[in-house]
Amino acid sequence: MVVVVEGIGQTKEMDSMIAKTGRRETDWLEVNQVHQGDAPTLLRRIEPDSVACSVWSPPYHLGKKYEAGQSFEQWQTLLRETIAAHFGIVKPGGFLVVNIADILCFPDPSLPRIQLPNITRQNARITRNAVLAAKEQNPGLNRYQLAALLGCSEQTIDRRVNGNNIRGGKYSVQTRVQLVGHYLQDYAQQAGFSLYDRRVWVKDAAWENSQWHSSSYKAVDEFEYLYFFWKPGESQINRARIARTEWVEWGSRAVWKFPSVRRNDCHEAKFPVELPTRVIRLLTDPGDLVLDCFMGSGTTAVAAVNWDRRFIGIELMEEYVRLATGNIARAKDHFTLAKIGAPE
Repeated sequence: MVVVVEGIGQTKEMDSMIAKTGRRETDWLEVNQVHQGDAPTLLRRIEPDSVACSVWSPPYHLGKKYEAGQSFEQWQTLLRETIAAHFGIVKPGGFLVVNIADILCFPDPSLPRIQLPNITRQNARITRNAVLAAKEQNPGLNRYQLAALLGCSEQTIDRRVNGNNIRGGKYSVQTRVQLVGHYLQDYAQQAGFSLYDRRVWVKDAAWENSQWHSSSYKAVDEFEYLYFFWKPGESQINRARIARTEWVEWGSRAVWKFPSVRRNDCHEAKFPVELPTRVIRLLTDPGDLVLDCFMGSGTTAVAAVNWDRRFIGIELMEEYVRLATGNIARAKDHFTLAKIGAPE
């Protein structure tokens, strides 16, 4: 629907924009604010061709509070619609950068249970064949009686006979492991973006004490990807945006190493400010507009403020809007104090 604008002084450019988007100039989301709402919906209220860089980390479909009740198909739809809504608002030559762990695990009842008995940690050296032989020789015994006969626990009998020694727990549905990077690439290409690059963020050993570190062949999850998507148009390569030593250490490097957030006390899934800071400094200039449509605790906006960029934040949950707004206000205060104290 085209919005009819009444009044004098409306420019041809404004006429064209309203005809194209159905919105007045005053309808655009306010800059340097966090807006509460659904990302795909609110993205359409951002001024076209205005965002120099959008950097965000979507829900990982891991059962966090903000993902409650979300199916895998709904998660896919959210990503697809969010990426599609970016194409009209990222300026030509601008970037969309998505941070995500590339492995997704979700319950799949159709998947056969993976039998992974941990031989080095088994207290009872009772094999499946030994249990089956004892059952055949003593057909009237239940598992408790078989356990007493073989000198093991009834859980051992159950595990050997019914295959309940599985990843995820005795009665849990088996989990399927799925790579997700190709979904992002497909959705981005469908929208009109091109995959420009990807970086690997190696986190510190925050998971070294987890059960997977010592009781499974599953590798410790200690890195994530940053996928760089480019909107066709002229892009300036300006190495002067960062120091020469920084260009050597990380600007031109595929692997970035810096610590993860060790305490997710106020939000379930925070990333360190260093992550958006590097992206923002590498791809944008002071005064450019940076977007995060899954704002969370406000880390991307804090990085933008720290480096004199404008920002727009979108966040679904009201409590996180308040959290982000407070963190951003403190960053603005620090930035203002730093400017006051800087030599002329």
